[in-house]
Amino acid sequence: MTTLSDAPAAEIAVEDLMIPSDTPGIDLHIRNKRPAGMRSFSPERSIVLMHGATYSSGTLFDVPVGGFSFMDWLAGRGYDVHAVDVRGTGGSTKPPEMDRPPEESPPLGRTEAGMRDFSTAVDFVLQRRGLARTNIVAMSWGGSVAGAYTSRNNAKVAKLALVAPQWLNPGQARIDPGGTLGAYRRIPVLQGKARWLEGAPEAKRDGLIPEGWFETWAEAALATDPQGRAQTPPTMRAGTGPILDTREYWSVGRPFYDPGAISVPVLLVHAEWDLDVPLAVAQDYFTRLTGAPYRRWVEIGEGTHMVLMEKNRLQAFRAIGDFLDEKVVPEG
Repeated sequence: MTTLSDAPAAEIAVEDLMIPSDTPGIDLHIRNKRPAGMRSFSPERSIVLMHGATYSSGTLFDVPVGGFSFMDWLAGRGYDVHAVDVRGTGGSTKPPEMDRPPEESPPLGRTEAGMRDFSTAVDFVLQRRGLARTNIVAMSWGGSVAGAYTSRNNAKVAKLALVAPQWLNPGQARIDPGGTLGAYRRIPVLQGKARWLEGAPEAKRDGLIPEGWFETWAEAALATDPQGRAQTPPTMRAGTGPILDTREYWSVGRPFYDPGAISVPVLLVHAEWDLDVPLAVAQDYFTRLTGAPYRRWVEIGEGTHMVLMEKNRLQAFRAIGDFLDEKVVPEG
């Protein structure tokens, strides 16, 4: 249930920016939301958001269901929030290979490329605001991007909050359809509700996504790919690079990076019905964060991998907000 204190009260300023990547012809989309009256900026009140393997930052973090989005909520709490789309995703440039049949090109959007784009975006935010560090919040495959980035750039990160971060999985990952991978895949977004709810007990599925939220979210996802949206049925294209990396790293017990090299405070948010990052996978990841000065795990009951868009989303929002708000490092 939303309370008055949860809904953003202050006026929020919004900017949509395009910045060059490290590849000619590829620009990156960044959305900024902040309190309209914010004039001074600090690492503690700065956040950069990173999306997962399939859906853009706008689709995951800025769909105003229930009256406001996660970005609205963070900005209303007093944060200067920048949400990044890596190449091929959301409002960023789609590589030319995405306009050709997928079988003609190798998988697009691998984790190393995502990390380069994320690094470019973080540097842009730091320079734009005159900061040395920022907080990072990332989800799913974005946890691989942000985790690997942080492990190599701890000095640029104040705190790291991860929602269901990708980690070593036993056997074939749920995102992996098997078979030969082309450059991209087509997601039938409107048909995705059953898969979204698959991990929840059948008796709990009807109430997990409040009425109208899925349809609003699906329309936002399809709007990021006008070409796919025009198809029958409408689809959304997504690069298959993260799936190839899952095969070459996570599904064969080979970490892409070392969580122990992260030396900033870390929050892990997980939901009990997450089939993409099962409980044991999240636990294994958490125990490897040995370099963090402190780390915390918040488990959300009655939630799936998409908990940020479900009825219990405010529990996740508050856990992240409280973690970022903390001024004192816990003892022990």
